[in-house]
Amino acid sequence: QVQLMETGGDSVQAGGSLRLSCAASRDIVDASCMAWFRQAPGKEREGVAAMYTGGYVPSYADSVKGRFTISQDNAKNTVYLEINKLILEDTAMYYCAIAWGRPWCSRTPLTFEYTNWGRGTQVTVSS
Repeated sequence: QVQLMETGGDSVQAGGSLRLSCAASRDIVDASCMAWFRQAPGKEREGVAAMYTGGYVPSYADSVKGRFTISQDNAKNTVYLEINKLILEDTAMYYCAIAWGRPWCSRTPLTFEYTNWGRGTQVTVSS
């Protein structure tokens, strides 16, 4: 079973920045796709950013475009989510998810496509 561990969540003021990290227990260089999801209280889990093998351009939810950046460091088996210009609506638990062995992944990350998940890291934004 692959282990994913997210870190970097914090309580920050609106307008601030955070970098979330997701360390994987196996190589990510051959991952099919990697994504970040978030879930706010009372809401469904939503995919906010994803990246794919094969050099495809990463995808982002409309609500985070221009503020979030997903990236990876294969040497560290780590996926990052850079979050800038935080707003109150960004408050949520953020989860990392990675899929191996899939022929393709949706541009809008779908939970059922990812079989490996971390436990999440909390981001709280205050005014």
